[in-house]
Amino acid sequence: MASGHTATREQRARDIRVWDLPTRLFHWALVLLVAVAIVSGKAGALSIHMLAGETILGLVLFRLVWGLVGSQTARFTDFIRGPRAVLAYLTNSRTPGAAPVTLGHNPLGGLMVVALLLVLLVQASSGLFTTDDVVVDGPLVPLVAEGTVKALSTLHRLLPNGLLLMIAVHVAAVLVYLLVKKDNLIGPMITGRKRVPHALGEPPVDEPRRASPLLALTLLLAALGLVSLVVRAAG
Repeated sequence: MASGHTATREQRARDIRVWDLPTRLFHWALVLLVAVAIVSGKAGALSIHMLAGETILGLVLFRLVWGLVGSQTARFTDFIRGPRAVLAYLTNSRTPGAAPVTLGHNPLGGLMVVALLLVLLVQASSGLFTTDDVVVDGPLVPLVAEGTVKALSTLHRLLPNGLLLMIAVHVAAVLVYLLVKKDNLIGPMITGRKRVPHALGEPPVDEPRRASPLLALTLLLAALGLVSLVVRAAG
């Protein structure tokens, strides 16, 4: 989630690139695949469900690595903050002009990003060890004990409820920023660009550093290849 503010002083503004293409493609691909996984799971289309889950796992692995070596606004060090910083952001965001301009995820949005990634990692990983006790077994079921399979199968069935709640909170927050704070978070995640204000007499905000798209493609193929290798080798 990105955030801005309306300062009380006279300002200029300019469009800068805040989100790189790999991060934006990851975001929307994940949205699509999570929807496919949920719908196919409910509909009993388990072959599609499992393929979507494996792809989600590969995407999440890519994002975790991209969060370490990727572009500035994609890195975890850019938006993961401690409780004190989150509390300060919440306090300042109530006062127009008090919260500093945030190019990428703000401290609160950063927590949601990390939470969603972790939940998706657990959900997609647990799916490899689940069984419906009738027709379909996950590819890694033979590698673990029966008790572990039962526990992970239960987790895999229950965790989507929490995931859907988190998604609802995320969407609600985006709508609050758009309708109440007049801060469009969706547009920059589509175009990559955000209109960033700066007070007259102060230097404009620098564009975030961007990592190589080729590096992103290499990491993505490696992550998807790793998941495929593990699944196919176990099968």
